[in-house]
Amino acid sequence: MLRPIAEKWFRVEVRGVENLPTTGGALVVSNHSGTVPVDGLMTMVAVHDHAGRFLRPLGADLVFRLPIVSTVARRGGTTLACNADAERLLRSGELVGVWPEGFKGIGKPFAERYKLQRFGRGGFVAAAVRTGVPIVPLSVVGAEEIYPLVGNVPSLARLLGVPYIPITPTFPLLGPLGLVPLPSKWLMEFGEPIRTDEYDAGAADDPMLVFDVTDQVRETIQSTLYRLLIDRGGAFG
Repeated sequence: MLRPIAEKWFRVEVRGVENLPTTGGALVVSNHSGTVPVDGLMTMVAVHDHAGRFLRPLGADLVFRLPIVSTVARRGGTTLACNADAERLLRSGELVGVWPEGFKGIGKPFAERYKLQRFGRGGFVAAAVRTGVPIVPLSVVGAEEIYPLVGNVPSLARLLGVPYIPITPTFPLLGPLGLVPLPSKWLMEFGEPIRTDEYDAGAADDPMLVFDVTDQVRETIQSTLYRLLIDRGGAFG
């Protein structure tokens, strides 16, 4: 169902698929943006169609508290974003996707597009180190433009228990029509894997090592985003 959107609407171009392992566990770490997490869905399509594998996304608690969304997420293979679940999937040879910017990434203003937010405490690195799987950085350009976030309604967001209530150039001004994402051109690039199997068993508990690897992943994604923006040119070209 999502393939026509990826191919015809967003015209997703995928690079670096050879960096995804054909078998065994790996952790795909990506930037997050777009006001609504469509980038996660497009990543699942890209991995399936170009690498022949299924991506198991890690979702925040809120995903599993929302009606309809929680059902769709579970049926699509999403599991709770916690170390225990991540390590279980990685040890069983799954390809796992994580977006460490979380809601700070998808909910940032359009003026801050393609500027990575904090990657948290590096729990995803600890999970990869404990299971000895490679970390594959993924940089996604295009999602920032689908719902340009120009405002928020914090009081209503708190009342509803959600991170933000987005205001975009088309929503809520155009009503339901404003929910149609803009047809931006997307580029996805899977970077060279960062190996973790050379660390000993206790390395995952070393905060400095976890910080260093987290910073390496973040800097790799950020520098690739800048390069992809130059390659893409106009957002709707």
